Amino acid sequence: MENSFASDRIGTVRRGTAALVAVFSPPTLAMLLLLALVLVVFKARRAKMVKLIDQIPGPVCMPLVGNGLQINVGCKDELFDRIIASRKMFGRRQGISRVWNGPIPYVLISKASAVEPILSNPKLVEKSNDYEYMKAWLGNGLLTSPGYIWHPRRKSLTPAFHFKILSDFVTIFQNQADVLIDKLAEHTVQGEPFNIVPYVTLCALDIFCETAMGCPVYAQKNSNSEYVRAHKQIGKVIRNRLQKIWLHPDFVFKRTKEFRKHQECLKVLHNFSDRVVRERKEELRKRKEQLDQNNNNGNGESDYSVLEDGIYRKKQLAFLDLLLEGSGLSDLAIREEVDTFIIGGHDTTAAAMAWILYLLGAAPDIQERVIQEIDAVMGKDRDRRPTMAELNEMRYLECCIKEGLRLYPSIPVIGRRLTEDVRVDNYTIPAGTTAMIVVYELHRDTSVFSNPDKFNPDNFLPENCHGRHPYAYIPFSAGPRNCIGQKFAILEEKSVISAILRKYRIEAVNRREDVQLLCDLVLRPKDGLIVRLHKRE
Repeated sequence: MENSFASDRIGTVRRGTAALVAVFSPPTLAMLLLLALVLVVFKARRAKMVKLIDQIPGPVCMPLVGNGLQINVGCKDELFDRIIASRKMFGRRQGISRVWNGPIPYVLISKASAVEPILSNPKLVEKSNDYEYMKAWLGNGLLTSPGYIWHPRRKSLTPAFHFKILSDFVTIFQNQADVLIDKLAEHTVQGEPFNIVPYVTLCALDIFCETAMGCPVYAQKNSNSEYVRAHKQIGKVIRNRLQKIWLHPDFVFKRTKEFRKHQECLKVLHNFSDRVVRERKEELRKRKEQLDQNNNNGNGESDYSVLEDGIYRKKQLAFLDLLLEGSGLSDLAIREEVDTFIIGGHDTTAAAMAWILYLLGAAPDIQERVIQEIDAVMGKDRDRRPTMAELNEMRYLECCIKEGLRLYPSIPVIGRRLTEDVRVDNYTIPAGTTAMIVVYELHRDTSVFSNPDKFNPDNFLPENCHGRHPYAYIPFSAGPRNCIGQKFAILEEKSVISAILRKYRIEAVNRREDVQLLCDLVLRPKDGLIVRLHKRE
């Protein structure tokens, strides 16, 4: 009986297999079997991911959409506030929480011990998929590129931002700060409050284009330029698309008005970058020809400079010169880095300077202490420009800059796509997860900074920094994929802020509690930062 039953089962399997072979050809059948295997493996991995993610605290999820409705419905300007609110409700104590944006898990992290295993790992350098929405603009520049492209480019670009070459830029910082001061003078005459953000933004754009690109753009003198408008608009489009999950697919996005705005902005931005690269290449070509001609005549200027040790060495190249002469990159790759560094080199420093000036305006006693330091270093002649050494002496001003970046980090959230499982405190974050380092909340950890919402530059006096976790303060990110231009940024901010405070006292008009935060490409005040300026006697 049992043998008969087994025989019937074998016969049934054979007939089923024969029927499948009759319907499908062997290659098609093999493909179907492979697809079935892939689905089984995917389902098993997905089940593991869901199990691990759901062990992390977070808001209740709805089927299919997860927390997508909470994230995506409502005013787009509220997105950053919702992220911060979620952190306070579910992750403040442990420094880790999770949300589901549709089927995609996000783990939000704001504790130094949880940040370190991710940012310090040289294998975890892949940016999150959210950066994909910037790729039409930035391509594979340092900000958005995958690890295999980022690593060799970063290595080739690092010499252009070495601290030793920054002293050559101090004069340009001061020249553009003087233009800014002239613009601000109009408001001291009128005595009316005004928004300081647009002024420092244009100043930062002028500084970066001249120092790193060798190309003055005179943005401060032409404040309504097409480029400035396009740069501002594309940030809004990217933020809007990032928030609305239904705009994520290209198929949908390309059929919207937002896409048409996006393309118009791209045309302006790429034309600008192409023109900068083209003109600089031509300038370098002519200069090389002139040097060759002069050298052949035996009376040419040298492309070498004498250093303190008396040894002749080749002059350091500016960022764009290094790209054009020594990187081996294609014209497209050079444009990608130009676009990337215009964002990193002017948007972030502009936001930082605006916030720091505003914070000083809201704290007259701290501002007075900074002014006294500047006067002690520079003397009574307010028309004399500081040297690199004098800027380095302004240590309390540097504390103020660092504290401003603690309270209002230019990049308030850092996204990484995890390519392997990571053990973070008591949780395992599985590969495939998007880890979001919420820098804004990390900098407000009460176990690191007492009274964390207070503007207190003493937080960065040497004695108060001793023993602090190295990942508790990361305004320029941290680990192998940190910001390449952080020393450049600090020096620029010192130069411009000290130049303003030598001429004016600043008074904040709007209260910090009334300033709504807006996060597109950088952390901005939604309605600006309103201040008054008073000319120093």
